[in-house]
Amino acid sequence: MNTDFETLGYEERDGVAWVTLNRPDRLNAFNNTMQRELKSLWRGLRRHDDVRCIVLTGAGDRAFCTGIDRTEQMGSESVATNDEDAIGAGDQTPFMFNDPGDNIGPKSCDLWKPVIAAVNGMACGGAFYMLGEVEFIIAADHATFFDPHVTYGMTAAFEPMHMSGITPFGDIMRMSLLGNYERLSAARALEVGMVSEVVPGAELHERADWAARIIASQPPLAIQGTVRSIWAAREMGPSQALRLGYAYVGLGTNAESLAEGQRTFESGQRIDWRLR
Repeated sequence: MNTDFETLGYEERDGVAWVTLNRPDRLNAFNNTMQRELKSLWRGLRRHDDVRCIVLTGAGDRAFCTGIDRTEQMGSESVATNDEDAIGAGDQTPFMFNDPGDNIGPKSCDLWKPVIAAVNGMACGGAFYMLGEVEFIIAADHATFFDPHVTYGMTAAFEPMHMSGITPFGDIMRMSLLGNYERLSAARALEVGMVSEVVPGAELHERADWAARIIASQPPLAIQGTVRSIWAAREMGPSQALRLGYAYVGLGTNAESLAEGQRTFESGQRIDWRLR
């Protein structure tokens, strides 16, 4: 799997891949290159068995990601390339549109290994393409969340739609309608359920690493089956997903994973758990 990237940092250890959006001078905004590299990475990780969990974060402590790089605006001459996936490339109509979310979101790229987001600063606009497709978010206490689309005359659509599954209607609507005029604090994001935990900035790496290592240490097929099952409930609704429950159990459970789980049970080894 190619890990030679221009806009991403990549590191593997103990079954965990750390993916870092690495454009701190642009507050980790994504350009065409980052879109291509994220798509290649998410797709490559599908068959890279050494990695069983991923942590997604941003370089520096000012921003996780501030969305699309506005120096490469949609339709501008600066993005006229032969790359069919480039923003603004090709003839776009109301019926054909190159959505960045098709490239940068792990689920949109058909990756069903668990992804944890470690948010260390601002997360806004197009960042929600990614945050809306991770399993859960751990935020530094200085993190903020907002959506500037309407302030700049654009409809906020895809990004808040991605976040609507983890954010109450009133909060995602308020954030979308107030644009640049209000930011959601990490504390408020925790209160409404957008993030699962808030920690001091100095502890963000350790906390995300702890969770990722625990996930990576457990039977991978059972983990992936669990991820797919719970996402099905979000996407289809509980009643429809429940009808597929036995299929997911069958696909996500095999003799090897059951034997591994039984050995864990019979070992009597005390698990050193944490209270959240």
